[in-house]
Amino acid sequence: MDQSGAVLPALIAAVVAGYLLGSIPVAVLVGRARGFDPRDVGDRNPGYWNVKDQLGPRGSLPVFAGDVAKGAVAGAVGLLLDDPAWGIAHVAVGSAMFGHAYPVFAGFRGGRSILTFVGGMAVLAPVPAVVTVLVLLLVWAATRSFAWAARVGVFGFPVVQLAFESKERVAATGALLSIIGLRFAQAAMSERRAAQ
Repeated sequence: MDQSGAVLPALIAAVVAGYLLGSIPVAVLVGRARGFDPRDVGDRNPGYWNVKDQLGPRGSLPVFAGDVAKGAVAGAVGLLLDDPAWGIAHVAVGSAMFGHAYPVFAGFRGGRSILTFVGGMAVLAPVPAVVTVLVLLLVWAATRSFAWAARVGVFGFPVVQLAFESKERVAATGALLSIIGLRFAQAAMSERRAAQ
């Protein structure tokens, strides 16, 4: 994309497409098909982990696949529109994560965007993503805790990425991770309020 005048329409398209993709409430749709709303049970988070607690790994697989696919498709759309100087692909993934966290199709009550981030990074940074999955599997084997392995994988991703990609791309990844951090902080504040 050589002409600067084409950047703004591409950015707008990336934001709109990413947000609408992210807003598809996969966990809510799967839960309702099975007779419950994940926002009303368990930890009330409309994401994979809460649905897995309700339905088990097999029953929650569509949520896992759907949430990853939202980030991956947004990343692919972003790459089609991409201008590296503007980071349009990262904007598309960030918009999908924001849509997952605050979905227009589900009353703006969404999840923490972890799997949407994973799907986006699988498309935007495939080599670091593969290495990070290997690290995750090693941590899982050593600790026997997938929850800890997942944390190491997600938050350790920029460290792995730094070995393969530019500091600018790693900084963009850090910006995406801040959305996840924000969602965890909001969840902690909600729990504190509920406990008072």
